[in-house]
Amino acid sequence: MEIRGTTEQDFDVFVDTVHAAFARFTEPEAEGGGGLWWSALEPDRGVLAVAGGKPVGTAAAYSFELTLPGGGVVPAAGVSAVGVLPSHRRRGVLSAMMRHQLTELRARGEILSVLLASEAPIYGRFGYGPATYTNRVTVPSHQAFAAPRAGEEAEGTVEVLRRAECGALLEEVYDRYRRAQPGALSRPHRWWERRAGQPPISPAPRYVAVHRDAAGVADGYASYSLGEPETLAVDETIASDDRVVTALARFLLGHDLVKQVVFRHLPLGTPLRWQLADFRAGEVSCVDDWLWVRLLDVPRALEARGWSADGELVLDVTDPFLAEQRRYRLTVRAGKAECVPTDRAPDLSLDVRDLGSLYLGGTAPSTLVRAGHIRGDGAAADAFFRTDREPHCLHWF
Repeated sequence: MEIRGTTEQDFDVFVDTVHAAFARFTEPEAEGGGGLWWSALEPDRGVLAVAGGKPVGTAAAYSFELTLPGGGVVPAAGVSAVGVLPSHRRRGVLSAMMRHQLTELRARGEILSVLLASEAPIYGRFGYGPATYTNRVTVPSHQAFAAPRAGEEAEGTVEVLRRAECGALLEEVYDRYRRAQPGALSRPHRWWERRAGQPPISPAPRYVAVHRDAAGVADGYASYSLGEPETLAVDETIASDDRVVTALARFLLGHDLVKQVVFRHLPLGTPLRWQLADFRAGEVSCVDDWLWVRLLDVPRALEARGWSADGELVLDVTDPFLAEQRRYRLTVRAGKAECVPTDRAPDLSLDVRDLGSLYLGGTAPSTLVRAGHIRGDGAAADAFFRTDREPHCLHWF
């Protein structure tokens, strides 16, 4: 079996192979081109497994940026389109592709990679850990909000546009949002231009509620459509300010001829239910993991993010998939870290997948100590990894 990188000439073969791996057929392009999830693939970043002269497996990587706690932004390889033909599963094809890909990403100088896991048990063995979480909240339409306190309401207006009218505006608002939101990924212009992905990037018809501040500048939006009978389905709500999120939620809950509004993709710590006059009116469902993180260069990755406590923390990090074990001393001063090799006794001993889960601050070290994943003083480590803002990722890839 041969594992190799792909080029532009492999594009059609790659797309056909990944579709066959999941028993799907390639869809026709939307009118005007684009609109397909795979139209944003980067041909020079793919991996192809070939056996007997025929392609049997695929893996891709997108070029994203990831916003970290503390406001730093770093390049991130977005792993996707991972598939093996049913005839070649459980023969080591996936492991060989993952090892090849991680080696290539390191050779490029990348410090971390991310993915959305189709099946949770698969990717932990390759060093990925769940790092952000999301949930769905369903609220009866016209549900009353509790009266806001003085100064809590966002100043501005909400207007309704069709998705086809405001692509450039959505791209601009999202980019400002993701630079301020830990755990958020960039949406490169290539994605918007080719209408790749899910709504509101894709050409699927959507209405968009756009919030503008008192000066008329767009500072938030919510993409929505009428889904099931009398149900307004909200794809995503984008705003860096909680007051703007609240203003958009009020607007959507006041929609006529709708019995309920489903907010499909909210952070676990959303204040929405607390803002309702009836706390129980907000029904939470589909609590799930979203972005999984895999550190490729531990010292550089830890030095890139901001930290909540000064002091020292010694980490003994095991990477079973790449057969590595290294110990690091993390020294934090004024929120900035230095991470260097050390022989000191560890404060925490953990797998690289668990370090990926801790990295964005969405999982507490003490939780993983209690779960038996990590050995050491989790409560002390909590102070280092704690973040002011819950990490959240909306982007699908």
